[in-house]
Amino acid sequence: MADPIKALATQLANIETRTGKSLAQLVKLARASGLEKHGELRDRLKQDLGIGYGDANTLAHHVLDSGGPGSASPAAPSIDESVASYYSGPKAALRPIHEKLMAAIGKFGTFKIAPKKSYVSLRRKKQFAMIGPATNTAVEVGLNTTALSAGGRLVAFPPGGMCNFKVRLAGPAEVDAELLGWIRKAFDGAG
Repeated sequence: MADPIKALATQLANIETRTGKSLAQLVKLARASGLEKHGELRDRLKQDLGIGYGDANTLAHHVLDSGGPGSASPAAPSIDESVASYYSGPKAALRPIHEKLMAAIGKFGTFKIAPKKSYVSLRRKKQFAMIGPATNTAVEVGLNTTALSAGGRLVAFPPGGMCNFKVRLAGPAEVDAELLGWIRKAFDGAG
């Protein structure tokens, strides 16, 4: 699906159908386990519900991203709320860059969007990109791939970081075929 939010909703609906339980029941079951580590919760869901790795992984992300097992804290902000907070105030003019990037990446296939404090992490089996405002005048795209070489606007990060490369964008026109080709390599390499 081109829209990652719709893809997530479809996968969660399919999990409900396969398990015969509502999403609220599934979340309650997961939280009752008391598990707070993603891998442990995923494995428990696979075992208890008889679902596959992908479904258990998605359900674990959903539970942990919405406050975690046994959490008394309110649900985490939605993707839209997080993105709105990144691009508020002096960074508001950068939002069209983000929107153009997400629309183009959404055409690659299904992936998960995980909002962080100041950026979104884009994941398949592993993270392939990070997108967020770097300054008041530029959006930064971090790429997690070894299939590229630094040069021009593609800048290498020091080894051992979350991403191998970064690209800074000052306007929507910079979301071009070259950049999307780099992101596609990272996307394909992530799973």
